[in-house]
Amino acid sequence: MHRRRRTALSVSVVLLAAGPFLAACGSTAHPGAAAVVGGERIEVSALQAEVKDVRTAQQSSPQSAQLIKDSGQLGKVKLSNMIFDRVLARAADQNGVSVSPKEVQDARAAMVQQAGGEDQLREQALTNGGLAPDQIDTYVRRQVVEQKLAAKIGARTQQDLLPVLVKASKDLHVDVNPRYGSWNASQIQLADYQAPWIAKTKQPAAPQPGTDQQDAPQDQQGAGQDQQGAPQDQQEDPGDSAATG
Repeated sequence: MHRRRRTALSVSVVLLAAGPFLAACGSTAHPGAAAVVGGERIEVSALQAEVKDVRTAQQSSPQSAQLIKDSGQLGKVKLSNMIFDRVLARAADQNGVSVSPKEVQDARAAMVQQAGGEDQLREQALTNGGLAPDQIDTYVRRQVVEQKLAAKIGARTQQDLLPVLVKASKDLHVDVNPRYGSWNASQIQLADYQAPWIAKTKQPAAPQPGTDQQDAPQDQQGAGQDQQGAPQDQQEDPGDSAATG
């Protein structure tokens, strides 16, 4: 894949995935929920809607077959990101960090310019990040929050940022439906999965709006610059299927 495309947009957080992912009705305690974070439910239906949006976008791409093949565990990625966004929001709140709509708009504009246009950004988001067009703003906002949080606490590496995320994660008491795995609050990821950003904790970063997600503090939640790209696991992800309960 062209280097520019690989570095223009990371697979956030794009890529916090993990464990066996079986789409089903939910646990006994939380029927219909893929996870409960701080008392807030992440519904199986909401998770599958995220996956469906990406699949629809992939099917419209000239690279459709390859994109689908390379994102066999898309449902895991989406669930991980949905949990992570809530953890990040709590960490930001605990450290007095907020992000305005204008900051998100400005960061997106910078991304568009870097990518060479809106169409190119959408293509890169889909190809490298597994993002449908309507998911890009969420990705951009995540990136901006990470960068501002890193700046606020003086984090220059992911390792520096990790403690505040761990605190937020533990405070939220993340409860994942056992059918989807379990949440490791100390690593901010679903258990038994090595998230790309965790693997690069020692890499320094200079957070700047509009840069790759994994370049934030050296940024949390973005996958690596060298494209830990679209998920490479080929196994079928039941997260793509419709909920049955």
